[in-house]
Amino acid sequence: MNRIVKILMVLVLPLALFAQNTITGTVTDASGNGLAGANVVVGGTTMGAAADVDGYFAIEDVPNGTYTLTASVIGYENGNATITLPGAGSVDFSLTASALELSALEVFASRATRNTPVAYSNIEKEDLEFRLGSQDIPMVLNLTPSVYATQQGGGAGDARVNVRGFNQRNVAVMINGVPVNDMENGWVYWSNWDGVADATSSIQMQRGLSAVNLATPSIGGTMNIITDPAAIERGGKFRQELGNDGFLKTTLSYHSGLINDKLAVGGTIVRKTGDGLIDKAWTDSWAYYFGASYALNEAHRLEFYAVGAPQRHGQMRYKQNIGAFDHDFAKSLDDYDEAGLGLFSEASEDRYDGHDAKAGRFYNENWNVVDSDYDGKQYYYMYGAKTVDRHDPDYLNESENYFHKPQVSLNHYWTINDATRLLSTFYFSGGSGGGTGTFDDMIWDYNGPSRIVDFNGTIAINRGTVDRKGHDKAAGQSVGFLRNSVNQQWTLGAISKLNYDVNEDLKVQFGVDWRTAEIKHFRQVRDLLGGTYVYNGDYDPYAGDYKFYYSEFEETEAARRKGLGDKINYNNTNTVDWLGFFAQGEYNWNRFSFYGMGGFSMIKYSLVDHFKKASNYDYDYVTASDDGELTIDADWVNSFQVKGGGLYHVNETIDVFANFGYVEKPPILDNIIDDIEISLATDPVNESFISMEAGANLRLMNGRLNTKLNVYNTMWRDRTVTRNVQAGTGSSGDTDVIFLTGMDQNHLGVELEAAFQPIDMFRLDAALSYGMWEYAGDADGTYKDISTQTSEDYLYAIDGLKIGDMPQTIVALGASIFPIDGLNIQAVFNYYDRHWADWDPLSRQVDEGDDPDRGESWQVPSATKIDLHASYNLPFDFKGVKLQVFAHLFNALDEVYVQDATDNSSYNGVRVKSDGSLTTSDREPLLNSHSADAAEVYLSTPRYFNVGINILFP
Repeated sequence: MNRIVKILMVLVLPLALFAQNTITGTVTDASGNGLAGANVVVGGTTMGAAADVDGYFAIEDVPNGTYTLTASVIGYENGNATITLPGAGSVDFSLTASALELSALEVFASRATRNTPVAYSNIEKEDLEFRLGSQDIPMVLNLTPSVYATQQGGGAGDARVNVRGFNQRNVAVMINGVPVNDMENGWVYWSNWDGVADATSSIQMQRGLSAVNLATPSIGGTMNIITDPAAIERGGKFRQELGNDGFLKTTLSYHSGLINDKLAVGGTIVRKTGDGLIDKAWTDSWAYYFGASYALNEAHRLEFYAVGAPQRHGQMRYKQNIGAFDHDFAKSLDDYDEAGLGLFSEASEDRYDGHDAKAGRFYNENWNVVDSDYDGKQYYYMYGAKTVDRHDPDYLNESENYFHKPQVSLNHYWTINDATRLLSTFYFSGGSGGGTGTFDDMIWDYNGPSRIVDFNGTIAINRGTVDRKGHDKAAGQSVGFLRNSVNQQWTLGAISKLNYDVNEDLKVQFGVDWRTAEIKHFRQVRDLLGGTYVYNGDYDPYAGDYKFYYSEFEETEAARRKGLGDKINYNNTNTVDWLGFFAQGEYNWNRFSFYGMGGFSMIKYSLVDHFKKASNYDYDYVTASDDGELTIDADWVNSFQVKGGGLYHVNETIDVFANFGYVEKPPILDNIIDDIEISLATDPVNESFISMEAGANLRLMNGRLNTKLNVYNTMWRDRTVTRNVQAGTGSSGDTDVIFLTGMDQNHLGVELEAAFQPIDMFRLDAALSYGMWEYAGDADGTYKDISTQTSEDYLYAIDGLKIGDMPQTIVALGASIFPIDGLNIQAVFNYYDRHWADWDPLSRQVDEGDDPDRGESWQVPSATKIDLHASYNLPFDFKGVKLQVFAHLFNALDEVYVQDATDNSSYNGVRVKSDGSLTTSDREPLLNSHSADAAEVYLSTPRYFNVGINILFP
């Protein structure tokens, strides 16, 4: 018996000594709020963990023994605790705020916390790196409720994101608290922020009106990106990635951590090249990031950020008919008339003159071959004048995007006293670049609706002495060429927020938001395609001459002759001025948290048209610049917003909340000033949004199950719809922009977000959303001309029609397994349904005597997609150097589905002529309205991979 006991002791004792334990707990502030990102380290080991948004942490595989645990987070005093294992494996830390909160950036950026009564999701740096795989940033949000992101045509940076049925013009994007939506139209161009993901510490997606107190377009939601050098531990990383079609990306970053409790610096540089998964959608880009934080003293801290991504990439710019991509997929759709397939060829040799090219879903009509003996130069400008060779000697892209938009900000955090803090940022954002396209009389090869440039034919015409209609022309005169559509801009802004703690329960904030921007828009000659000059006019091949010339200042033939890089077609300068004020209060009492804010803002637009003489336009609102150029100054447009909400902590595991808001949004510049018709809106109408939301957050099963459930209703009132009309009589009558009323939308929905980890080896994340988004009532309006005593009525039949452009049912599931230490494997499943194609409500205008078209837009078939991700921390540690390998397989099953669609395409819908033959000309009626064969689409991105290695060094 004793021998058996000894044998058992020999076997069991080592197991007991080296038994593995899990230490769990929370890190909170003095008020019990979780401190997201707090680091908890086991003394004497390399083990540790970061706290989640609720402050919860878990450190696994800790051997038996006695340890000192340290919890730290910037802005708070460190916390220490001693624990002996085996035994109670739970420790809770309550940290005291330091005199100077270094985490003020998150406060400045209006990041939501557990006490904030809004629906939000956090994507931390680890999740971002694990799932993104060098896609555009929005693609990482597809495991979030009511968010739909696609890569559209598949070019680098061409992604878009919709939230709760609203597109990017109504989704605010902020980097370190600074808005980045375009000042003119609210859009976000993700190619401008190609390197931000590599320098991002976290992304927070606040859905709905959000807790942001700036007057931003946060109707669908707010994407809040933080790149905080002081929040990153010291160390560096070298990252090398490989992928399909020559994709190569190299990233080098280093962060100092906190030096002498005063200084923290960090930087990242990225180089990315590739031939493009979609045919000739190549990429050639750099990206950089630099951040620094310095504490001048206990009261003052400065932070500096600079980020930019100079890039060029080929594009697939236009959607196509389904038949142009995939005949078999088209045949599988019940509402696609197979008779229309005869218009489309699937053979790549028919599309590119025998050139070896990828067809099917890889098809891209926006390029063609060019003879290598053509050595004409191209011109483009980002940050220095450039006359360069084309990207590839064997082909030319019709559509290319190039841009560099750096953003630089200097933040100042001033702790005036224990109760008062002033947070300010001063920022500059400059941009230069544009997109390319064809101009004037090109030679085309046609394949159904596909219109492919015949570059060699165009070059021959330009070199010769006759145009394609046989009219005489000068040798070297380019009658068809490539142009750049240029956007050069700068924005200066300042945001300042004064925070005052009235007492322990009540905190108030007052702020000002000032911005001013100048944006230059013009076209210029990019590639003369064999010629030596062009005329600044609209060439008419049927007459062999010009219909009209674009500049009213160029009155001689010599002045109208333009060369490489010269401005043509249009040349405008717009300005946008913005001023806003806001006040906010937060009140915590017992288990209640309340939040409320109000804001007022003003915006003003102006236009200078450098090609038009003011003296030629007898309009009341037109004035002349010092050079006699046409100038329009619009009046200030005022708007305001109010938002509020409350949250109740039922107990330690359940929170319930509700919020509401009313937001006015002024029209974008194009709806105030029309620089084509030269018109001005004399009585602009603000759009208004009314939003209500309620939800509950639950932490169950000792933190292993976390769920967030909420319902919302956002009502969009007086959506901006404008028409140009002639006011008054005679040549002196002004062209007026009128606003029609009654175009209203309702966005009602329910969202569920859950994370379940029943065992340490398995975790399930889920995001489910169901929307009911539709138009509320027909839109109508009447324009009355006082001078002529006439009126005109407008009616749009849209009542009850579904809002398109994103699925209204979304299911996303992420299953993760951790089979061995350091290995993480995840499968992300996405399901999309009830997706109606995008459509223009103005297309439903009802003319007198006509029956209204009340048919729903084409309903896109339901779709599924699976992405696979894996990473493994190699058991290697040489003087602090560690290795990690990773791999991604996107659309792993190579599913074919429609990801973006437009209803009743004017260019690619199958139409029928009077003789019964089929065409795609918009001069003929559709074969089947609101059907698959009438739509134009982007199909799903084909299966592709991304693999790489991370080398981490101290």
